[in-house]
Parts: sequence; C-alpha cells; structure tokens
Amino acid sequence: MTTIYGIKNCDTMKKAFNFLKEKGIKYEFVDVRVEPLSREEIERFAYLVGIDTLLNRKSTTWRELGIGNKDLSESDLVSLIQEHQTLIKRPVLEHEDSVMVGFDVDAYEHMFSEEEED
Repeated sequence: MTTIYGIKNCDTMKKAFNFLKEKGIKYEFVDVRVEPLSREEIERFAYLVGIDTLLNRKSTTWRELGIGNKDLSESDLVSLIQEHQTLIKRPVLEHEDSVMVGFDVDAYEHMFSEEEED
C-alpha cells in the first residue's frame, strides 16, 4: 500500500501525484489540512526519517511563527507540527515499510523499481 501525505495544491505534491499516475501506482492521498496527522503518526515519521527531515523550516508557517532562533526539543517540534500541519515537509510518501520525505524523481524511481524486481 502506498500513501502520500500533504496538501493538495502544493506544487511539490503535484509532481509526486504526476509521477505516481504516470507509473500507474495506486495510492491513497491524505490531505493533512482535512485529516491532520496524530501525534503518534508524527512521532513515527520523525523516528523513521528524523525530525529535521520531517520539519520544513523554510515554510511560510515556520517564518510566521518566528521561532527560528529558539532551541526546541524534538518533543516541542512534534507538538508544533501537530498544531501546524503545514510545517510538514511535503510530500511524505509511505510505501510498504519505507517512508520518504520530499520529492526526488530518482529516489521515487528507486523505491518503486525495487518492487518490480521482486
């Protein structure tokens, strides 16, 4: 099963959607504005990829919060992401036991080519 998390109108999300459609990969889309991730899901993603990979410090939301210079713990950052889901770097792609953050054509190709080899 492939699930992609993010925001529908994000340009990076659109690239990921197009890739998946072109490759004929069926997926479930979770719009985090409509169905926010739980703290447990955020913690799981942070554990798998690292909080610094999951958190988009370049986002408008991050800048608007004005917390760029604060020394925040991982727990604090998870709480911020839970409260402000747009802080998630997009897309978050979950495929079988793997999680990938951001869109990279080569990484996506590699992730799904392994499946074809099995």
